Amino acid sequence: MRMILVGPPGAGKGTQAARLVDTFRIPHISSGDMLRAAVKEGTPMGIEADHHMKLGHLVPDDVVIGMILERIAKPDCAAGFMLDGFPRTRPQAEALDAALATANVALDAVVLIEVPDTLLEERAIGRRTDPASGTIYHLKYNPPPADIVERLVHRKDDTVEAVATRTAKYHSDTAPIIPYYSDKGILKRVDGVGDPDVITQRITAALAH
Repeated sequence: MRMILVGPPGAGKGTQAARLVDTFRIPHISSGDMLRAAVKEGTPMGIEADHHMKLGHLVPDDVVIGMILERIAKPDCAAGFMLDGFPRTRPQAEALDAALATANVALDAVVLIEVPDTLLEERAIGRRTDPASGTIYHLKYNPPPADIVERLVHRKDDTVEAVATRTAKYHSDTAPIIPYYSDKGILKRVDGVGDPDVITQRITAALAH
């Protein structure tokens, strides 16, 4: 299964990605993690990306796509992969498609987790992280144990204003990739509201068709 996971910030992509890795036995390739790993390993694309970052520049799309090709060529991607965090724009989607075609790799699906904007705000504002374990809780939907509440951290960018900014950027920049993949016939729309287990079942059911 070769797939891309898409959805607005706060849609639950991270939670579902961890579950889908277990279900399909494929690696979760987060663009940010991949970038850091390539730089650390000193791969050709990692070295080039590091050069741009040290200059204070954004890593060019062709370099990111080169790193994706490097990553999916590794043995653990033989059965497939799940890409998350890229593409974020329609030009990136088109460029990635062209590169994958050249590498003779075809995407099986693009999974879109859909969540209303109002719920995204509520999810973010109530989110708390345990610095000791890295576990993410939610004051309403996944309350933390009472004995650790005082040490939990609320991210500075989980405010109403920050969520609104992130959501607006998603709608303006990333949403245009949805019709692009829909026209290709590989888009799978999934309702991202509800219990995480149920959402996982929705995704696996969508991928089965």
